[in-house]
Amino acid sequence: MDSTRAEERVEAEERVDDEVLAEKMRETHHAVLREVGKRIVGQEAILEQVLLSLFVGGNSLLLGVPGLAKTMIIQTMAEVLDLRFSRIQFTPDLMPSDITGTEILQENTSTNQRELVFRPGPIFANIVLADEINRTPPKTQAALLEAMQEHRVTVQGHTYELQEPFFVFATQNPIELEGTYPLPEAQLDRFMFEVLLEHLPEEEELTVVRGTTGIETEKPAQALSRRDLLAFQRLVRRVPLSEAVARYALTIVRASRPRSNGTRDFVEDWVAYGASVRAAQYLVLGGKARALTRGRFAVSFEDVRALAHPVLRHRILTNFQAQSEGIDTERVVDHLLETVPVPKSGM
Repeated sequence: MDSTRAEERVEAEERVDDEVLAEKMRETHHAVLREVGKRIVGQEAILEQVLLSLFVGGNSLLLGVPGLAKTMIIQTMAEVLDLRFSRIQFTPDLMPSDITGTEILQENTSTNQRELVFRPGPIFANIVLADEINRTPPKTQAALLEAMQEHRVTVQGHTYELQEPFFVFATQNPIELEGTYPLPEAQLDRFMFEVLLEHLPEEEELTVVRGTTGIETEKPAQALSRRDLLAFQRLVRRVPLSEAVARYALTIVRASRPRSNGTRDFVEDWVAYGASVRAAQYLVLGGKARALTRGRFAVSFEDVRALAHPVLRHRILTNFQAQSEGIDTERVVDHLLETVPVPKSGM
């Protein structure tokens, strides 16, 4: 009986701790967006997706034409979160060792013997920006795979752990495709979101022109510690998930796959390959983080629907018929959300 009461007391204390941490995460979410907003004009939806990716612990791909502040967004986020930032400019001659680091022959002054010493590459940071990732050959692109998935790198048979938290944000230019190497599906699948950046409205763009041609009057301040960010990531994992919401997320993902049970006609017509189970995982994890930032401790169907486009758009591969009809993955995701019914019960 005493042990039962003790367990109940521990559970109650954990719930209280989680409630306090959830409130802190909600307040921090607003504080981070406020501080980043001192340097980044508009782009609220973009900043929200980047911050959700950080709260979950996922990597994201930023897609947009030059001049949309992709690099500045990630660099400012790192500054506000007090994380070590590293930018790698991907070029055709970039080698894997330029990313991961390499072993060099160096003389030991105490023994006068020459020995191999590991020199870490720019991947050894908290936030790594892989700028124009599709400008380097697949062999070099693959150097990121282990780091993105396992948070470690292997050089000359030796494995080196990366410091937590660790994130990779990659950028691509969608209009200049000559001399580029498309990312393989296996690597695209490791990005939680594909974040689309577009030109700002006229008044916001005018604000950018004025603000960037004068003296910076207010710099972003640190709004979150590394320790708190790791605590938030663990909290996201503890958010309860109803059976109905989990099945809804999975149903959307499975409906994107052609030649499977219950596939919609438009999927058979337009889709060559659908999304993997990682899409459902990221819909749920992103939904959990989104719920917490809105003061809720449970995932709703709306959380899943709100993240469907950034989670699915790079995981669905359209076929020739879709391309000939001008159908892109945005339209496919729209149709999925329209045709997969939202359950009437559950969250």
